[in-house]
Amino acid sequence: MTDTVPTMYEWIGGAERLERLTEEFYRRVREDEILAPLFARMADDHPQHVAVWLGEVFGGPEAYTEGHGGFPHMLSRHRGRGIRPEQRERWVKLFMEAADHVGVPTDAEFRSAFVGYVEFGSRRAMANSQLDAKPATRETIKTWGWGEAPPGTD
Repeated sequence: MTDTVPTMYEWIGGAERLERLTEEFYRRVREDEILAPLFARMADDHPQHVAVWLGEVFGGPEAYTEGHGGFPHMLSRHRGRGIRPEQRERWVKLFMEAADHVGVPTDAEFRSAFVGYVEFGSRRAMANSQLDAKPATRETIKTWGWGEAPPGTD
């Protein structure tokens, strides 16, 4: 046994699992009466961009920063969209359903951290989408980790 704690990116299954997750999630979004209007002009490659974003957030390659403009670009994609609370809540619900569908790990330690990020990220996206949103003070992607319960901490 190793003393090295895997990243959440490694634990979830890397780029392949994240791509399956985002493809399944956005398939659901396109069919959802509450979210479809918000994503009506979504580019075909949007799910792949989100998978790359999540990969970096969860401790994988810094590919979103290097190839997609990093945090400032992601922030610019949310500005002025006016995400409503019911849209954010539906986003979380569909995201978790998609996670279950594609076999995202269900152990308590991972799910605790994963749901923590989904809630944090969706709430920040909603806040940053409002017309009166304050400018961000950071320039880099926030890396998300295990928090209080890394694997093997029964």
